[in-house]
Amino acid sequence: MTVTVASKITLSDLQPSADDITGDVLAGLSATPKTLPSKYFYDERGSRLFERITREPEYYLTRVELDLLDASMPAIAEAVAPRAHVVEYGSGSGRKTHLLLDGLTDPVAYTPIEISRTALLASVERLADAYPEVEMLPVCADFTQPVPLPSPARGNGHVLVFFPGSTLGNFLPADAERLLRSMRATMGSGGQALIGIDLDKDPALIEAAYNDAAGVTADFTLNLLVRLNRDIGSDFDVDSFAHRAVYSRERMRIETHLVSLRDQQVHVAGRQFDFSDGEAMEVEYSHKYTDASFAALAARAGLRVIERWNDPSDWFGLRLLAAA
Repeated sequence: MTVTVASKITLSDLQPSADDITGDVLAGLSATPKTLPSKYFYDERGSRLFERITREPEYYLTRVELDLLDASMPAIAEAVAPRAHVVEYGSGSGRKTHLLLDGLTDPVAYTPIEISRTALLASVERLADAYPEVEMLPVCADFTQPVPLPSPARGNGHVLVFFPGSTLGNFLPADAERLLRSMRATMGSGGQALIGIDLDKDPALIEAAYNDAAGVTADFTLNLLVRLNRDIGSDFDVDSFAHRAVYSRERMRIETHLVSLRDQQVHVAGRQFDFSDGEAMEVEYSHKYTDASFAALAARAGLRVIERWNDPSDWFGLRLLAAA
């Protein structure tokens, strides 16, 4: 469904239905170990909580990436063709988008693809005011699935996919490869992608980022259960689960679980799922990369790294990709 929601903003609304969410949850709870899909973290409250996480002192990722993007923007603009149609996977608050649109040469259109309709519209309305010359064509959808792009009124067809925030690391390697292949199709033969990646480093530094002292990340993780209870009628007892995030050095990833605090049952769509005391349910991975591991992942998806930028401490990187 395509609707005009404000002057110069045309929304394509492809957000998942309650049936879609229920199907994903049933599949995850039927698996061993049990899982829940992290893409459903981002309802209205979840999006607000994530923005709070990015401002917590332990969460270096956003702070370092913003500084890196700012410092690298002249070089990025030189490497990206003028008049780009910027397509952002997961728009968030738009702080990084401002830096990108400010720095690029004459961007013609902006298409954020975001699963949270509220967060999407709030972000794009702010950007429309700041960039009246850039056509706003938001799409409310799950970007992990192929999404048809709206066509800008002007431009040369050059697409720049923008995927900041190390979100790629939330996908298992095979799923990340599929997402990059889908991204390659979205870019087209002459397009590019600018991707943020969190780099492998001191495990204590990484673990602290996902276990902030204020407990905002724990609230964010548990809000997934609140959202499911509201949207699909499940009956998770939120107080009977706890957040746990641990870095696996061997697999170079944070592994986030919701741990059952007692023997209990959960009901979803008329089905019962039993949890034992201490049982851990997977809700998110956050993979970290080296230059070699990321280049190999991109190559498997038919992409190549054409430019690379790291912050001075080599904590975080931006990589510009093109079709191989």
